[in-house]
Amino acid sequence: MTGLSDSFHRPIDYLRISITDRCNLRCIYCMPTDGVCLMPHEEILSYEEIFHIVQAASELGINKVRITGGEPLVRLGLPKLIQMLSQIEGIDDIALTTNGTLLSGYAAELKSAGLRRVNVSLDTINPDRFNFITHGAHNLSDVLEGIEAARKVGLNPVKLNMVVMAGINDDEIVDFAVKTINDGWHVRFIESMPFTDGNTNPSRFVPASDVRTHIKHLGELEPCLPSIGNGPAKYFRFPNAQGTIGFITPITEHFCFDCNRLRLTSDGKLRLCLLAKDEIDLKQSLRGGLSSVGLKQQIKEAVANKPLRHYLEKSHIPKDRPMTQVGG
Repeated sequence: MTGLSDSFHRPIDYLRISITDRCNLRCIYCMPTDGVCLMPHEEILSYEEIFHIVQAASELGINKVRITGGEPLVRLGLPKLIQMLSQIEGIDDIALTTNGTLLSGYAAELKSAGLRRVNVSLDTINPDRFNFITHGAHNLSDVLEGIEAARKVGLNPVKLNMVVMAGINDDEIVDFAVKTINDGWHVRFIESMPFTDGNTNPSRFVPASDVRTHIKHLGELEPCLPSIGNGPAKYFRFPNAQGTIGFITPITEHFCFDCNRLRLTSDGKLRLCLLAKDEIDLKQSLRGGLSSVGLKQQIKEAVANKPLRHYLEKSHIPKDRPMTQVGG
């Protein structure tokens, strides 16, 4: 294993894999107002194709994998994929990002298959507001049951991702922060990102600095290191709290200079940056009979072209895909 670095000398060791563009929720900041045109089944990478790509990537130095969607648990057989990936030499961390609605029924099987930990998207702990934000067929209780099931089987730490939106859920910032003190929650406050015309609303944006102002009366935040993780969050905890608070700041304090990741879309495109349109079609190469050596060369060439950073603050907003097709 030689290690993989881009042209800016950033080590690249983390691959996020979207396994489906389908989701059982319709969150207002993720799904375009008009919905999305779902891809035909034959356009989606098979589990075997994902395995071959991850195997090639692992031989170049990728050792961390996160499964995303859409909602990954709506795709049948996910534990099978987890088991396949866990057998690849060099892959030492497999995680999952989910909305949690189906997690209670899969947590034990996923843990047995080799999943290490899980992040759950949870933007409110108000049942009525949950229904408003998600427009889905599930209730808040389904997510809370999923979180508890993940904890019980040892998919820890269960991290809870809250996208903060002005006028929608910013009045719950303190409630989430208190949960880190009283209930040991690991909460990550995320700045909302403009992604497509369908769900961009600048008036909802809340900078992380405002979030910190909201919770400063709870005590002095102490910097801490995450127990495990590969992401860009900066972590803190209140004195004597068992849980942690993370801030993810793609707008006000971007973390591009430390970016260590690539993204594989559900239709087999290797995306070099979440917020740039550059993609390499690995699916076409695989289905065209490209060898493992050729696949690794494609990945290396793609990484060499990874951009330095995004330019959201200059209103350079990608409009080629909704978030549901990229995986966040």
